[in-house]
Amino acid sequence: MSVDREALRDTAKYLRNARPVDPDEVYEYLPDRPHPAVVRTALREEAFDLGLYEREDGTFVPANDEPVDPPGWSPGSFPDEHVETVEDLLFERYGLDWHEGDSGDALRETIDRLKEDYYRGRPVEYDADAALAYAVYHQPDFYAAVGYVLDRLADRGLLPRTLRVLDVGAGTGGPALGLFDYLPEDALVDYHAIEPSANADVLEEVLADTRPNVHTTIHRETAEAFDPEAVGDVDLVLFGNVLSELDDPAAVASRYLDALAADGSCVMLAPADLNTSTELRRVERALTPPEGDVSVYAPDLRLWPGDAPEDRGWSFEERPDLSTPSFQRKLDDAATRAYDEEPGTYVNTDVRFSWAILRPDGERRHPVVASAERHHRLADSEEHVTDRVNLLAVKLSGDLTDDADANPLFKVGDGSEELEHYLVLTGESSLNRDLREAPYGAVLSVENVLILWNDDEGAYNLVCGKETVVDIVAA
Repeated sequence: MSVDREALRDTAKYLRNARPVDPDEVYEYLPDRPHPAVVRTALREEAFDLGLYEREDGTFVPANDEPVDPPGWSPGSFPDEHVETVEDLLFERYGLDWHEGDSGDALRETIDRLKEDYYRGRPVEYDADAALAYAVYHQPDFYAAVGYVLDRLADRGLLPRTLRVLDVGAGTGGPALGLFDYLPEDALVDYHAIEPSANADVLEEVLADTRPNVHTTIHRETAEAFDPEAVGDVDLVLFGNVLSELDDPAAVASRYLDALAADGSCVMLAPADLNTSTELRRVERALTPPEGDVSVYAPDLRLWPGDAPEDRGWSFEERPDLSTPSFQRKLDDAATRAYDEEPGTYVNTDVRFSWAILRPDGERRHPVVASAERHHRLADSEEHVTDRVNLLAVKLSGDLTDDADANPLFKVGDGSEELEHYLVLTGESSLNRDLREAPYGAVLSVENVLILWNDDEGAYNLVCGKETVVDIVAA
């Protein structure tokens, strides 16, 4: 039996101001008095647009309109329920011993191919086997990464508790699962995944058990073909590790930015490797020219109004590793390897990722700007080699050195740089302790730093001795 949707909406709007909206009551007000179960289903479908949250007793109440509070996101592992979903899919396709024999070899070969294609910047094709291999290798780290980025919005009150999401190139659902687990239980979510490949089959299973107030829809279309404005104003557009797979990522991302609500956010994520990381930064810069309205909210802040960076832009954040999920351990343990080959080829627990948040309202996480009277502009470094200067910069890496005996090295930028700049810590002291302790994306004041040219790297070294003063201006 169908439900008169206009009458349903009118009734729900009237009742919500007086008492919980109960399908057992609402049906009495509707033409043809449809069964309450039919009314409940229709209310669920209308719930987001009506701003109604379904309670455990089956009634609907106005959704919480407070922004999300940061939940203390720091996952030590990929949650067991998500691990079980992946293992069930592997078992259904390949059998109990999916990690061994021909199926195990095929999965490992597929992961090797996917990693090589990403590294070489080649197009990636997904069939059913590639989708499962992708889930095995990438779902956990993508799951963890998205929450750390959402923290940058939530801790400023910019992540709404009632939100419509467009997940472009949703893959097998790692970022989606991270998003849903990040959000509080009383969040109301209208989630739309854009995924044309066989990954969508895995995604469908992954999303099957989402909680009642997370309403999910999968659109099996390409990002280019889908009309983002068809779903209404969007609060969050997510490009999770997909930009490098699009033919014209800047053009596609621009279309989806146009679908954002005035106070919405666009979150872009990419693996930390050179090709995907720098492609993300290229897209970010194409979408945020100095004369435009869209701002880089974080982390690659423009500290000099009217300037934009032109360096290579390879920048990534690192967070604590995850414990190894059982499906990765099984696949890796069953691999045949040479006697001197270390295990771990099929384990991917490093949480290392590049990211950007863009905002159409011009909002910036830290509304800090540099001053020509007080600060050196990184675009002018060529003229000041061997000089000591003061500057304002964003910390854009952790320590990049592998050698414990080497001087710590940190990438920085101020939004004007034409080439890479690295703060090199040659003498640690209480004056520069903040350089090590500052989080990724923090704005630093650096006084009395020596500019040198590094010919081997084609970059500038900003040498911090014991007398250099480093202070956190904004974190």
